[in-house]
Amino acid sequence: QVQLVESGGGLVQAGGSLRLSCAASGRTVSSYAMGWFRQAPGMERERVAVIRGSGRSTSYADSVKGRFTISRDDAKNTMYLQMNSLRPEDTAVYYCASATVYLASPQASGYKYWGQGTQVTVSS
Repeated sequence: QVQLVESGGGLVQAGGSLRLSCAASGRTVSSYAMGWFRQAPGMERERVAVIRGSGRSTSYADSVKGRFTISRDDAKNTMYLQMNSLRPEDTAVYYCASATVYLASPQASGYKYWGQGTQVTVSS
């Protein structure tokens, strides 16, 4: 059984930083594409960053480029999202996701397994 468990969310002031973690069990994170998505109230779930399986190729939403970094620790079977220079518009529930293929899709529909989400709130 695949489980993804996010942690690291919280309340931070604008300009601050947070690091989200996604611990996986039941599958090897390095073998499949994984990603971070977020959903604000009343909005569609959107891609934040994705990382290809069996490699380190990454892609980011334009709104987070240069501020967020997705990474993976294969030894810990854990994925991370380092978020710097946070803005109030980054406020959302952040989800980690794992695909069944190694190519990273920018669409949420390309991911089969999802965590429960972690709230990130950025105050102005």
